[in-house]
Amino acid sequence: MFSLQAQRMSKPSLMFRVRDVTRDGFKIHGIRFPFVLLHRTWVYFFRRWLVPFRQFIFAGKNHAYVVHPFILDNERTVEVAIAREFLCGKTGEILEVGNVLTNFSRFPHDVVDKYEKAPGVINEDIVTYAPRKKYDCIVTISTLEHIGWDEQPREPEKILQAIHHLKELLAADGQLLATMPLGYNSFMDRMVRENKTGFSEIRYLLRISADNQWREARLEEVIDAKFGSPFSCANAIVVGYFHKNGSS
Repeated sequence: MFSLQAQRMSKPSLMFRVRDVTRDGFKIHGIRFPFVLLHRTWVYFFRRWLVPFRQFIFAGKNHAYVVHPFILDNERTVEVAIAREFLCGKTGEILEVGNVLTNFSRFPHDVVDKYEKAPGVINEDIVTYAPRKKYDCIVTISTLEHIGWDEQPREPEKILQAIHHLKELLAADGQLLATMPLGYNSFMDRMVRENKTGFSEIRYLLRISADNQWREARLEEVIDAKFGSPFSCANAIVVGYFHKNGSS
């Protein structure tokens, strides 16, 4: 059973994460990295302790932004919050596609990620993943847009195969949640624009400030969103739901 209160990451996982962030930080920022780190520490402290009750409204509910040192300036602050709400109280077999949630919460579930090497992660292509069971819940956070798009040779249509396969992996009455950034994958953007994603329900979130605040929006407000502009990372995201044996 998934709890809204995120459990602490294991020490080995945290150590590896800190090592990787430090290495990447110096690679990206050079000798400026200590100053960038100091600034991010202040931002984290400010949001975590001085304004800890910032919330956004999504699907008619108030959600607290997830404040974590690794997601101060990107869409994870709302995606992880939505995923926690989706998984809260759910039991049974749970699958995550893309190793994201384990960086913020520890709970029993299967993780399939083709490329990321980590303990417990199944390194298989989700399109050909064939477990001997069905899943009651499947969640994928900013992962589907990479399938086929960031691979060589590029296969833009592969995202459709992935979504179809995820629905096939659901047990009767199973539920799927997927979040995807707009402006990163033009094929996916066209799928959204033409309503060809195959989800039962789609909602949208728009980033509205440099300090990473978001609001729910209409399709026409987000469809031309650019990735990385005017703010870093995603400036709009798609949240798709599918309920097997529900409306489709």
